[in-house]
Amino acid sequence: MYEPKIIAFFCNWCTYTAADLAGVSRMKYAPNVRIVRVMCSGRVDPELVIKAFDLGADGVLIGGCHPGDCHYQNGNHKTLRRSVLLKKLLPQLGIEPERLRLEWISASEGEKVSRVCNEFTEEIRKLGPLKREVKNAG
Repeated sequence: MYEPKIIAFFCNWCTYTAADLAGVSRMKYAPNVRIVRVMCSGRVDPELVIKAFDLGADGVLIGGCHPGDCHYQNGNHKTLRRSVLLKKLLPQLGIEPERLRLEWISASEGEKVSRVCNEFTEEIRKLGPLKREVKNAG
């Protein structure tokens, strides 16, 4: 049975902390999600998202602080603008835009991390494997 590979770029101050809360609270979420901690969702460059797909990810999830709550003041606004542009660019690269998801998750929302990871895993599972040539990480 196909199991999707999902890379999640989570903001250190909110979403990563919420993922930690979910773990400590023993909330279950799909093991398909591999979390990469970034200091701010605004630091997730579009090239990083495309590289994740190039290296075999079937889906990419970006989690950041709610607008207005960014530790770096406007990093999540940058993230929103970038994700809108990325969703327009992805089809030109042979990637369905549904394979990229952006969520605002605060540090206290461990349940939301669990729910979003499970929902996104199911969505990607329904889409099936990403049919692209996978490049080596070298």
